[in-house]
Amino acid sequence: MESQSIDLTTSVADIKLSSPIWNASGVMCTTIDDLGAVVSSPYTGAVVTKSCTLLPRQGNPKPRYAAFGFSGAGGSSINSMGLPNNGLSYYVDCARELGRHKPYFISLAGLSIEENLQMLSTLEHDELAQEMPIAGIELNLSCPNLPGKPQTCYDFSAMDETLRQTFEMCNRLPLGVKLSPYFDPIHFDMAYEVLKAYPKLRWVTCINSIGNGLVIDPIREQTVIHPKNGLGGLGGQVVKATALSNVWNFRKRLPDSIDVIGCGGVTNGLDVFEHLLCGASAVEIGTFIRANGVKGFQTIIGELTRAMKIKHYTSLDEFRGKLKTVMPSQK
Repeated sequence: MESQSIDLTTSVADIKLSSPIWNASGVMCTTIDDLGAVVSSPYTGAVVTKSCTLLPRQGNPKPRYAAFGFSGAGGSSINSMGLPNNGLSYYVDCARELGRHKPYFISLAGLSIEENLQMLSTLEHDELAQEMPIAGIELNLSCPNLPGKPQTCYDFSAMDETLRQTFEMCNRLPLGVKLSPYFDPIHFDMAYEVLKAYPKLRWVTCINSIGNGLVIDPIREQTVIHPKNGLGGLGGQVVKATALSNVWNFRKRLPDSIDVIGCGGVTNGLDVFEHLLCGASAVEIGTFIRANGVKGFQTIIGELTRAMKIKHYTSLDEFRGKLKTVMPSQK
Protein backbone atom coordinates (compact mmCIF):
# COMPACT_ATOMS: atom_id res chain seq x y z
CA MET A 1 0.00 0.00 0.00
CA GLU A 2 1.30 3.44 -0.89
CA SER A 3 1.88 5.83 2.00
CA GLN A 4 -0.68 8.59 2.36
CA SER A 5 0.48 11.79 0.66
CA ILE A 6 -0.05 14.94 2.73
CA ASP A 7 -0.43 18.31 1.00
CA LEU A 8 0.55 21.15 3.37
CA THR A 9 0.42 23.94 0.80
CA THR A 10 -1.65 27.01 1.51
CA SER A 11 -1.78 30.68 0.53
CA VAL A 12 -1.97 34.12 2.11
CA ALA A 13 -2.97 37.11 -0.02
CA ASP A 14 -2.84 34.78 -3.04
CA ILE A 15 0.83 34.09 -2.28
CA LYS A 16 1.41 30.35 -2.48
CA LEU A 17 3.18 28.78 0.49
CA SER A 18 4.73 25.33 0.77
CA SER A 19 3.93 25.10 4.49
CA PRO A 20 1.39 26.75 6.79
CA ILE A 21 3.92 27.72 9.50
CA TRP A 22 6.66 30.26 10.03
CA ASN A 23 8.05 32.50 12.78
CA ALA A 24 6.01 35.08 14.64
CA SER A 25 7.42 38.58 14.36
CA GLY A 26 9.70 39.00 17.35
CA VAL A 27 11.25 35.52 17.25
CA MET A 28 14.23 34.51 15.10
CA CYS A 29 13.89 37.61 12.96
CA THR A 30 16.08 40.46 14.24
CA THR A 31 19.24 39.65 12.27
CA ILE A 32 19.85 38.32 8.78
CA ASP A 33 21.29 35.13 10.32
CA ASP A 34 18.09 34.48 12.25
CA LEU A 35 15.89 35.30 9.28
CA GLY A 36 18.07 33.11 7.07
CA ALA A 37 17.66 30.17 9.45
CA VAL A 38 13.85 30.42 9.15
CA VAL A 39 14.08 30.69 5.36
CA SER A 40 16.46 27.74 5.12
CA SER A 41 14.20 25.40 7.05
CA PRO A 42 12.33 23.11 4.64
CA TYR A 43 9.40 23.14 7.08
CA THR A 44 8.54 26.86 6.90
CA GLY A 45 6.38 28.51 4.29
CA ALA A 46 7.56 32.10 4.71
CA VAL A 47 9.41 34.46 7.05
CA VAL A 48 8.45 37.73 8.73
CA THR A 49 10.89 40.31 10.08
CA LYS A 50 11.06 41.88 13.49
CA SER A 51 8.52 44.67 13.78
CA CYS A 52 10.69 47.56 12.73
CA THR A 53 10.87 51.29 13.14
CA LEU A 54 12.37 53.74 10.69
CA LEU A 55 15.64 53.91 12.63
CA PRO A 56 17.26 51.20 14.77
CA ARG A 57 16.09 50.86 18.39
CA GLN A 58 17.77 49.32 21.41
CA GLY A 59 14.45 48.51 23.05
CA ASN A 60 13.68 48.31 26.75
CA PRO A 61 16.32 47.54 29.39
CA LYS A 62 17.03 43.91 30.27
CA PRO A 63 15.86 41.56 31.68
CA ARG A 64 12.92 41.91 29.33
CA TYR A 65 12.02 38.30 28.47
CA ALA A 66 11.37 35.26 30.63
CA ALA A 67 9.91 31.81 30.08
CA PHE A 68 7.65 30.21 32.65
CA GLY A 69 5.47 27.14 32.99
CA PHE A 70 6.43 23.79 31.44
CA SER A 71 9.58 24.84 29.62
CA GLY A 72 10.08 21.44 28.03
CA ALA A 73 7.30 22.14 25.54
CA GLY A 74 8.20 25.76 24.95
CA GLY A 75 5.98 26.77 27.84
CA SER A 76 4.70 30.29 28.25
CA SER A 77 6.54 33.58 28.21
CA ILE A 78 6.39 37.19 29.28
CA ASN A 79 8.21 39.98 27.50
CA SER A 80 8.56 43.71 27.38
CA MET A 81 11.06 44.01 24.55
CA GLY A 82 10.22 47.55 23.47
CA LEU A 83 10.73 46.91 19.74
CA PRO A 84 14.50 46.39 19.53
CA ASN A 85 15.26 46.20 15.81
CA ASN A 86 17.81 47.17 13.17
CA GLY A 87 15.66 49.71 11.33
CA LEU A 88 13.69 49.54 8.09
CA SER A 89 16.67 49.86 5.73
CA TYR A 90 18.29 46.77 7.25
CA TYR A 91 15.23 44.60 6.65
CA VAL A 92 14.77 45.92 3.13
CA ASP A 93 18.38 44.95 2.41
CA CYS A 94 17.85 41.47 3.88
CA ALA A 95 15.14 40.87 1.31
CA ARG A 96 17.74 40.94 -1.46
CA GLU A 97 19.19 37.62 -0.32
CA LEU A 98 16.28 35.98 1.48
CA GLY A 99 13.23 36.99 -0.53
CA ARG A 100 14.40 34.98 -3.53
CA HIS A 101 13.91 31.74 -1.62
CA LYS A 102 10.64 32.17 0.31
CA PRO A 103 7.94 34.81 0.73
CA TYR A 104 9.51 37.56 2.83
CA PHE A 105 7.21 39.80 4.85
CA ILE A 106 8.29 43.02 6.54
CA SER A 107 6.57 43.96 9.79
CA LEU A 108 6.21 47.68 10.54
CA ALA A 109 5.64 49.20 13.98
CA GLY A 110 6.24 52.92 13.74
CA LEU A 111 5.88 54.94 16.94
CA SER A 112 3.38 57.23 15.21
CA ILE A 113 1.12 57.29 12.16
CA GLU A 114 3.61 59.63 10.54
CA GLU A 115 6.47 57.17 11.00
CA ASN A 116 4.41 54.32 9.58
CA LEU A 117 3.50 56.43 6.57
CA GLN A 118 7.14 57.33 6.01
CA MET A 119 8.13 53.65 6.05
CA LEU A 120 5.23 52.74 3.78
CA SER A 121 6.25 55.47 1.36
CA THR A 122 9.76 54.02 1.24
CA LEU A 123 8.46 50.50 0.54
CA GLU A 124 6.01 51.75 -2.07
CA HIS A 125 8.07 54.33 -3.93
CA ASP A 126 11.79 53.97 -3.22
CA GLU A 127 13.52 52.51 -6.29
CA LEU A 128 15.77 50.23 -4.23
CA ALA A 129 12.83 48.87 -2.23
CA GLN A 130 10.86 48.29 -5.42
CA GLU A 131 13.65 46.04 -6.71
CA MET A 132 13.58 43.85 -3.61
CA PRO A 133 11.60 40.57 -3.52
CA ILE A 134 9.30 41.63 -0.68
CA ALA A 135 6.08 39.60 -0.56
CA GLY A 136 4.06 41.93 1.62
CA ILE A 137 3.82 44.24 4.61
CA GLU A 138 2.39 43.46 8.03
CA LEU A 139 1.40 46.58 9.96
CA ASN A 140 1.71 45.93 13.70
CA LEU A 141 -1.12 47.83 15.39
CA SER A 142 -0.84 45.86 18.60
CA CYS A 143 2.47 46.21 20.46
CA PRO A 144 1.68 46.25 24.20
CA ASN A 145 5.22 46.89 25.43
CA LEU A 146 6.01 50.52 24.65
CA PRO A 147 5.84 52.67 27.80
CA GLY A 148 3.45 55.56 27.23
CA LYS A 149 2.16 54.19 23.91
CA PRO A 150 -1.38 52.74 23.79
CA GLN A 151 -2.30 49.76 21.62
CA THR A 152 -3.92 51.18 18.49
CA CYS A 153 -6.23 48.16 18.17
CA TYR A 154 -8.07 49.12 21.35
CA ASP A 155 -8.90 52.60 20.05
CA PHE A 156 -11.19 51.86 17.12
CA SER A 157 -11.24 55.46 15.88
CA ALA A 158 -7.44 55.55 15.88
CA MET A 159 -7.29 52.17 14.11
CA ASP A 160 -9.70 53.43 11.46
CA GLU A 161 -7.69 56.61 10.90
CA THR A 162 -4.43 54.66 10.74
CA LEU A 163 -5.84 52.28 8.13
CA ARG A 164 -7.40 55.10 6.14
CA GLN A 165 -4.06 56.86 5.78
CA THR A 166 -2.23 53.57 5.28
CA PHE A 167 -4.32 52.50 2.32
CA GLU A 168 -4.12 55.93 0.75
CA MET A 169 -0.35 55.34 0.72
CA CYS A 170 -0.11 51.58 0.06
CA ASN A 171 -1.05 50.24 -3.37
CA ARG A 172 1.87 48.14 -4.64
CA LEU A 173 2.45 45.53 -1.95
CA PRO A 174 -0.13 43.31 -0.23
CA LEU A 175 -0.76 44.54 3.29
CA GLY A 176 -2.13 42.92 6.44
CA VAL A 177 -2.40 43.95 10.07
CA LYS A 178 -1.40 42.28 13.32
CA LEU A 179 -4.14 42.66 15.90
CA SER A 180 -4.31 42.80 19.66
CA PRO A 181 -6.34 40.07 21.37
CA TYR A 182 -10.02 40.89 21.84
CA PHE A 183 -12.11 39.37 24.59
CA ASP A 184 -15.71 40.49 24.13
CA PRO A 185 -18.11 39.83 21.22
CA ILE A 186 -18.90 43.53 20.87
CA HIS A 187 -15.20 44.27 20.38
CA PHE A 188 -14.97 41.68 17.60
CA ASP A 189 -17.92 43.39 15.97
CA MET A 190 -16.41 46.86 16.38
CA ALA A 191 -13.06 45.73 14.97
CA TYR A 192 -14.86 44.09 12.05
CA GLU A 193 -16.73 47.32 11.29
CA VAL A 194 -13.37 49.08 10.94
CA LEU A 195 -11.63 46.35 8.95
CA LYS A 196 -14.43 45.74 6.45
CA ALA A 197 -14.15 49.33 5.21
CA TYR A 198 -10.76 48.54 3.62
CA PRO A 199 -11.19 46.09 0.73
CA LYS A 200 -7.45 46.23 -0.02
CA LEU A 201 -6.69 44.62 3.35
CA ARG A 202 -5.34 41.13 2.63
CA TRP A 203 -4.96 39.45 6.03
CA VAL A 204 -5.20 39.87 9.78
CA THR A 205 -2.84 38.15 12.21
CA CYS A 206 -4.43 37.02 15.50
CA ILE A 207 -2.97 37.56 18.06
CA ASN A 208 -0.17 39.63 19.46
CA SER A 209 0.68 38.93 23.08
CA ILE A 210 -1.85 39.55 25.85
CA GLY A 211 -0.62 42.81 27.31
CA ASN A 212 0.41 43.74 30.82
CA GLY A 213 0.56 40.38 32.52
CA LEU A 214 2.64 39.94 35.65
CA VAL A 215 4.87 36.94 36.37
CA ILE A 216 6.55 36.69 39.78
CA ASP A 217 9.59 34.77 41.01
CA PRO A 218 8.32 33.62 44.42
CA ILE A 219 11.79 32.59 45.60
CA ARG A 220 13.31 36.03 45.05
CA GLU A 221 9.94 37.72 45.69
CA GLN A 222 10.34 39.91 42.62
CA THR A 223 9.19 40.31 39.06
CA VAL A 224 10.96 38.29 36.36
CA ILE A 225 11.38 41.22 33.94
CA HIS A 226 12.36 44.83 34.58
CA PRO A 227 10.47 47.19 32.21
CA LYS A 228 7.12 48.65 33.25
CA ASN A 229 7.64 47.44 36.83
CA GLY A 230 7.48 43.84 35.61
CA LEU A 231 4.44 44.08 33.34
CA GLY A 232 4.73 42.47 29.92
CA GLY A 233 3.04 40.68 27.06
CA LEU A 234 2.11 37.06 27.63
CA GLY A 235 2.77 34.41 24.98
CA GLY A 236 2.95 30.65 24.59
CA GLN A 237 0.60 28.07 26.07
CA VAL A 238 -1.16 30.55 28.35
CA VAL A 239 -2.66 32.46 25.38
CA LYS A 240 -3.80 29.55 23.21
CA ALA A 241 -7.53 29.69 24.02
CA THR A 242 -7.63 33.45 23.44
CA ALA A 243 -5.74 33.12 20.16
CA LEU A 244 -8.09 30.42 18.88
CA SER A 245 -11.12 32.53 19.82
CA ASN A 246 -9.76 35.49 17.88
CA VAL A 247 -8.99 33.39 14.79
CA TRP A 248 -12.46 31.81 14.88
CA ASN A 249 -14.32 35.07 15.52
CA PHE A 250 -12.56 36.99 12.75
CA ARG A 251 -12.84 34.13 10.26
CA LYS A 252 -16.59 34.06 10.85
CA ARG A 253 -16.91 37.80 10.30
CA LEU A 254 -14.40 38.72 7.61
CA PRO A 255 -14.91 38.12 3.87
CA ASP A 256 -12.96 35.34 2.18
CA SER A 257 -10.76 37.96 0.49
CA ILE A 258 -9.12 38.64 3.87
CA ASP A 259 -7.05 35.74 5.21
CA VAL A 260 -6.60 35.08 8.91
CA ILE A 261 -3.16 34.10 10.22
CA GLY A 262 -3.18 32.38 13.59
CA CYS A 263 -0.57 33.18 16.22
CA GLY A 264 -0.43 32.18 19.86
CA GLY A 265 -0.16 29.09 22.03
CA VAL A 266 1.49 26.71 19.57
CA THR A 267 3.68 24.10 21.27
CA ASN A 268 2.85 21.07 19.11
CA GLY A 269 1.35 20.07 15.79
CA LEU A 270 -2.16 19.66 17.19
CA ASP A 271 -2.12 23.33 18.21
CA VAL A 272 -1.50 24.23 14.57
CA PHE A 273 -4.29 21.83 13.57
CA GLU A 274 -6.68 23.68 15.91
CA HIS A 275 -5.73 27.09 14.48
CA LEU A 276 -6.42 25.76 10.98
CA LEU A 277 -9.66 24.15 12.14
CA CYS A 278 -10.76 27.60 13.35
CA GLY A 279 -10.13 28.96 9.86
CA ALA A 280 -6.53 30.15 9.81
CA SER A 281 -4.79 30.14 6.43
CA ALA A 282 -1.40 29.90 8.14
CA VAL A 283 0.10 29.93 11.63
CA GLU A 284 2.98 31.90 13.12
CA ILE A 285 4.95 30.44 16.06
CA GLY A 286 6.81 32.43 18.70
CA THR A 287 7.56 31.17 22.23
CA PHE A 288 8.04 27.53 21.16
CA ILE A 289 10.56 28.47 18.46
CA ARG A 290 12.44 30.75 20.83
CA ALA A 291 12.76 27.81 23.23
CA ASN A 292 13.57 25.12 20.65
CA GLY A 293 15.22 26.94 17.76
CA VAL A 294 14.71 26.27 14.09
CA LYS A 295 14.39 22.52 14.70
CA GLY A 296 11.05 23.32 16.34
CA PHE A 297 9.53 23.82 12.90
CA GLN A 298 10.40 20.23 11.97
CA THR A 299 8.83 18.98 15.20
CA ILE A 300 5.60 20.89 14.59
CA ILE A 301 5.24 19.78 10.96
CA GLY A 302 5.95 16.16 11.88
CA GLU A 303 3.20 16.21 14.51
CA LEU A 304 0.74 18.02 12.25
CA THR A 305 1.35 15.52 9.46
CA ARG A 306 0.87 12.55 11.80
CA ALA A 307 -2.39 14.01 13.12
CA MET A 308 -3.68 14.50 9.58
CA LYS A 309 -2.81 10.92 8.67
CA ILE A 310 -4.63 9.56 11.71
CA LYS A 311 -7.67 11.61 10.73
CA HIS A 312 -7.32 10.61 7.05
CA TYR A 313 -6.89 14.19 5.83
CA THR A 314 -4.67 14.69 2.81
CA SER A 315 -4.82 18.51 2.57
CA LEU A 316 -5.45 21.48 4.82
CA ASP A 317 -8.59 22.49 2.91
CA GLU A 318 -10.32 19.28 3.99
CA PHE A 319 -10.67 20.54 7.56
CA ARG A 320 -9.76 24.24 7.54
CA GLY A 321 -12.52 26.38 9.06
CA LYS A 322 -14.75 23.39 9.79
CA LEU A 323 -14.84 23.63 13.57
CA LYS A 324 -18.07 22.16 14.94
CA THR A 325 -19.91 23.18 18.10
CA VAL A 326 -20.63 20.37 20.54
CA MET A 327 -24.29 19.38 20.67
CA PRO A 328 -26.23 19.98 23.91
CA SER A 329 -26.21 17.12 26.37
CA GLN A 330 -29.36 15.01 26.59
CA LYS A 331 -28.63 13.97 30.19
